[in-house]
Amino acid sequence: MVVADDQEIARTGLRMILDAQPGIEVVAEAGDGLRAVELARRLRPDVCLFDIRMPRCDGIEATRRLAGPDVADPIAVVVITTFDLDEYVYAALRAGARGFLLKDAGPDLLAQAVRAAAGGEALIAPSITARLLAAFAGSRPAAPPAQPVEALTDREEQILATVARGRTNSEIADELHISLSTVKSHVASLMTKLGVRNRVEIAIWAYETNRVRP
Repeated sequence: MVVADDQEIARTGLRMILDAQPGIEVVAEAGDGLRAVELARRLRPDVCLFDIRMPRCDGIEATRRLAGPDVADPIAVVVITTFDLDEYVYAALRAGARGFLLKDAGPDLLAQAVRAAAGGEALIAPSITARLLAAFAGSRPAAPPAQPVEALTDREEQILATVARGRTNSEIADELHISLSTVKSHVASLMTKLGVRNRVEIAIWAYETNRVRP
């Protein structure tokens, strides 16, 4: 994976934590967004971990260039930030980030987020999911959120709520007493019906349509 943060001490700390995790290896570091994008495009890591505030190109724009809606072959990006109500985090999710964490998340949650992103899921720190998404979904976009191409089933509404609260597939399966494959099937159906690309966009849609409230 590629780690980008403009503070060398932060990059070093993140690298030490991540390299100590089984199955995770940091292959490159960057001190600014442009360098991060360049390295990611050249090395094609499974996951990038970007700070939001970086010189030359911030984490939001770097995310958009690697994971945005116009990117043919997107790279998974997880955003990490110092502030739990940072408006830039919401913008980063809109830009295509699969999830976000606070810098004090701790090694276990950081590793979970990286593994989730690598596996096509998203880990949004549960402690801040509801209030962050709800706060910025409260600033409605100019156009109303698109309605599903087909009505959601009762089970899909349940899955929608759990995804919006940052639950992983395994946690949803345990909570709703259904199989992991059934969860994956429902999540895929939600993405198709809502016209979204990933779990983060499912969560944003849920809050923008008031399906889920803090």
